[in-house]
Amino acid sequence: METGGELALKEISRRKPIIKNRIEQEIEDRVISFATDNPAFGQVRVSNELKKEGVFVSPSGVRSIWLRNDLETFRKRLKALEAKVAQEGIVLTESQVVALEKAKEEKVAKGEIDTYHPGYLGAQDTYYVGNIKGVGRIYQQTFIDTYTKVATVKLYDRKVALVAADMLNDRVLPLYDQYGIPLMRVLTDRGTEYCGAREHHEYQLYLAIEDIDHTKTKARSPQANGICERFHRTMQEEFYATAFRKKIYRTIEELQNDVDIWLKYYNNERPHSGKYCYGKPRCKPGMTVCI
Repeated sequence: METGGELALKEISRRKPIIKNRIEQEIEDRVISFATDNPAFGQVRVSNELKKEGVFVSPSGVRSIWLRNDLETFRKRLKALEAKVAQEGIVLTESQVVALEKAKEEKVAKGEIDTYHPGYLGAQDTYYVGNIKGVGRIYQQTFIDTYTKVATVKLYDRKVALVAADMLNDRVLPLYDQYGIPLMRVLTDRGTEYCGAREHHEYQLYLAIEDIDHTKTKARSPQANGICERFHRTMQEEFYATAFRKKIYRTIEELQNDVDIWLKYYNNERPHSGKYCYGKPRCKPGMTVCI
């Protein structure tokens, strides 16, 4: 090294680094643009369509490009399309419109509807609480605003359309009226207490009178109303599991009083994780609830 000078510092090994096999940049750019132009197409379909344009890339090559650019799933390609529309204001093609509408229908069927403000969508569901001696079966009507995540609960001794309508009339709409917020739409499952002929069904008739749209979850998918399912699990673990061990309830009113106390804590004090919560209490600015 002392006598070799600069040449002594150079790599003398005969091994040459293997350059990573990458597709040409113009082909990669075309695959990325094709993903947003036709988000519903799979990797085989994309490969075949690009061959018609004289762009030769294998299905696995398409897949590798998608993975590098976070486009490997239909949902991610839709999200990329939505971002492109928002940024560039492009006019959607027929296939893009079909893909977006299909994704929206699937979200609605599974209860995954984007909400933009309080009152945009509320989820309602029935939960079987248990059996109280001398009273009988106890059912819980649950309503949750899907934007603020504020929950409202009322207990009944039956599971019929009349009590489902009473829940909205007695607890839900007065809460929205308190803040001058209209309730636009309600999401429910396809239970008999929520679905039926409008002329003979109390719940359907009440929604029509109050001009509230009704969205139903996918058939034979009770877990589709996920926001209520998660709330019921939380309430069972944090309230009902201990309440019935600490106290003997003789009336629904006694149990309802303790439920209201717990709901006040749940809505205003309990920290949560979620899309809009960030570890804070459920209520968002502009809508709090003190039951």
